[in-house]
Amino acid sequence: MTRRHAKPSISKRDFLTAAAALASAAVATVTQPQSLPEAPKTTAAGPVPRDWIDADTGHRIVRISSTDHSQSLYFNFPAYSPDGKWMVMNRPDGISLVDMETLTEKNLYSGPLSAFQTGASKRVVYARPRSADKDNKTQVTNDVFAIDIYSGAVTKIAAVEKGFVTSVNADDTLLVGSYAYKDVPLQPGPKVAGTDGGYNAIGPDGKPMSFAAAKEYRMAQRLAAEVPMDIFTIDIRTGTRKVLVHSNDWLNHMQFSPADPGLLMYCHEGPWHEVDRIWTIRTDGTGQQLMHKRAMNMEIAGHEFFNWDGSKLFYDLQTPRGEDFWLANIDLKTGKRVWYHMQRNEWSVHFNVSKDGTLFAGDGGDAEMVAHAPDGKYIYLFRPEIIQDLGVSAPNAADLVRPGVLRAEKLVNMKDHDYRLEPNLRFSPDGKWIIFHSNMHGPVHTYAVAVAKA
Repeated sequence: MTRRHAKPSISKRDFLTAAAALASAAVATVTQPQSLPEAPKTTAAGPVPRDWIDADTGHRIVRISSTDHSQSLYFNFPAYSPDGKWMVMNRPDGISLVDMETLTEKNLYSGPLSAFQTGASKRVVYARPRSADKDNKTQVTNDVFAIDIYSGAVTKIAAVEKGFVTSVNADDTLLVGSYAYKDVPLQPGPKVAGTDGGYNAIGPDGKPMSFAAAKEYRMAQRLAAEVPMDIFTIDIRTGTRKVLVHSNDWLNHMQFSPADPGLLMYCHEGPWHEVDRIWTIRTDGTGQQLMHKRAMNMEIAGHEFFNWDGSKLFYDLQTPRGEDFWLANIDLKTGKRVWYHMQRNEWSVHFNVSKDGTLFAGDGGDAEMVAHAPDGKYIYLFRPEIIQDLGVSAPNAADLVRPGVLRAEKLVNMKDHDYRLEPNLRFSPDGKWIIFHSNMHGPVHTYAVAVAKA
């Protein structure tokens, strides 16, 4: 397959030196400590609170997890049982279920597996070895298991000799994963407790980079390695493995549509300003399509996700990077696009949408991140508004992007959260709660904040 991003015309060494300088410059507006990251400090005196009202926002927050370092799933992975009654959550020693009516936790499984999604049509939790998550490798053996939500029975459903499975399709018949023919570690060196790992690198000046700069550099390094990769599917019924995409690009973020069993979304990973990121393809290999085409230099799009019924694809859009911020979407049937504008402080690491499509949420970000937001550390609720035509539309209005704006409400003050751990928020099925995880009290816990004020 041909490359899907601009290939550097300079040597790899010069390219990575330039990438290091760019990464450092990207966060130059923020004062950074010139030292390796330390573990986040506990900010709460005594036990982590169970239920309280945020004094700054007036919204109720409930701690769901009872075990330190318990986390909800990645923001765009299915986490609810088909009937919406249960949410799955990972603990250091196993997997829990959360009753979505009472927000109470119960054990589903104890052992070395971690959940990566729930079934769309079956009442199961899909899991893989926890060691695979911890090591962040694509070459390790990662067999896939289904855990029955009601009985707790564990069944091995696929042997994965090479690669890393990330998603199950809408009728629970097909797995998708990726395999890299060589490992290029993204996070070499010490991991940081209470975060998503730890990015470490030495800059051109011989000093340790900040977390954000080190992450940018490591991603550029991984992209420049041009490691051959496969996206593969495995038929759960037959065990048949098929290569769907082969490339020297960095392939990542595979996610099946929640409604169409034959539709897969994936990305060309790397520094977002360098890659054409968001793609879809049919599981029979047809219909490969770039979902957002860059129109200006340094424009970026990413952290893509489907809405609940799979009719739309949403993504973070910046025109250009770090300056102007949108939550964009495309209707997968009509091709029509809507872009919702937001302010710098409201940009979020991840966004999500309610089941009925009427509300959005974002998990904010700190001043070191791409938006350089001076006051962005909040969980946000967004109410979308379409910008209406002024009486007379342009002749080709139907073919143009429909503009809108997001009206923000602050739900949780995240001033004590270390954003090296991404909160990964999602709406509850009934739209009454937003679930996220945080280290704001020291150890990582999973929380729910009420959408309505207390």
